[in-house]
Amino acid sequence: MSSPYILVLYYSRHGATAEMARQIARGVELGGLEARLRTVPAVSSECEAVAPAIPEEGALYVSIDDLKGCAGLALGSPTRFGNMAAPMKYFLDGTSSLWLTGELVGKPAGVFTSTSSLHGGQESTLLSMMLPLLHHGMLICGLPYSEGALLETRGGGTPYGPSHHAGADGKRALDEHEIALCRALGQRLAATAAQLETSRG
Repeated sequence: MSSPYILVLYYSRHGATAEMARQIARGVELGGLEARLRTVPAVSSECEAVAPAIPEEGALYVSIDDLKGCAGLALGSPTRFGNMAAPMKYFLDGTSSLWLTGELVGKPAGVFTSTSSLHGGQESTLLSMMLPLLHHGMLICGLPYSEGALLETRGGGTPYGPSHHAGADGKRALDEHEIALCRALGQRLAATAAQLETSRG
């Protein structure tokens, strides 16, 4: 039997959401669990477009088994008009087999996002990603205000999950508060998953 892991699943176009995923994975590892980084392929308007089985760079593409076997989930997407990006929605729409069998019921999950504008729909994007997770019966972990960075941030950061303000050109790096909140979510997911595993044992 494999050791428990937190699946850090994201879609990223310009790298900011991918960097958030890496920081969350670091938090998971600081919390004592393995982090498994995975992404989803882009959705194409070309009917015949086919992505290679392995991306040219970055994390591997996620499989249903990655999701089925996780002890917890961190789900991340850039904001698209106040909603998650289409590739992430497309993947989630294909998880009905896990819903039918209840594979994700009772597992902790958190969400994260990056936006180009400070008030560009961070909260609504995070909430949009929570909806399918709630349908799967997952336990949503946000960020409590006991995380000091949540009160001090001048960039991203919400109680619904970590966020990042990437700037109009998409090049603003994660600041210290955004990094702290990403790591805090990772640690919280790891701790919650470990506690749940102990209570089931």
